[in-house]
Amino acid sequence: MLTPGQAAPDFALGADDGTTVRLSDLKGKKVILYFYPKDDTPGCTIQACEFRDSWDDVKRAGGIVLGVSPDGEKSHEKFKAKFDLPFPLLADTDHGVSESYGVWGEKSMYGRKYLGIHRTTFLIDTQGRIGRVFEKVKPKGHAAEVLAALKEIA
Repeated sequence: MLTPGQAAPDFALGADDGTTVRLSDLKGKKVILYFYPKDDTPGCTIQACEFRDSWDDVKRAGGIVLGVSPDGEKSHEKFKAKFDLPFPLLADTDHGVSESYGVWGEKSMYGRKYLGIHRTTFLIDTQGRIGRVFEKVKPKGHAAEVLAALKEIA
């Protein structure tokens, strides 16, 4: 897992609109990079909609939001349209970026073990360094917590 002060690993991922988003192109901006398990599931929907609802505050604080999951671009396109999300959703189908950020690993549900994303959010400062890490995220109330921290990083 990455820690504050480390350089955020660069990436280039396909977005819901067919473009490619590169972290290096966003240098000079504060980035909320949140990893979530799956489009259009209860917890992921709560988290995405809270970021949507705080979008104006995020922009005023100089931030942008990027959501990352292993779902493909078409799934992201439907999820984004269904909930009118104003930020890009990025497809990490081979989970390479999730692995580089240390959020891909073993999970367990109903006694069954499997590999997947551990819900985690990284705040990346204007210099491309990790400013804050939120692990074991609970979707409800998370956007407000991130917004408060966003205002504190350079």
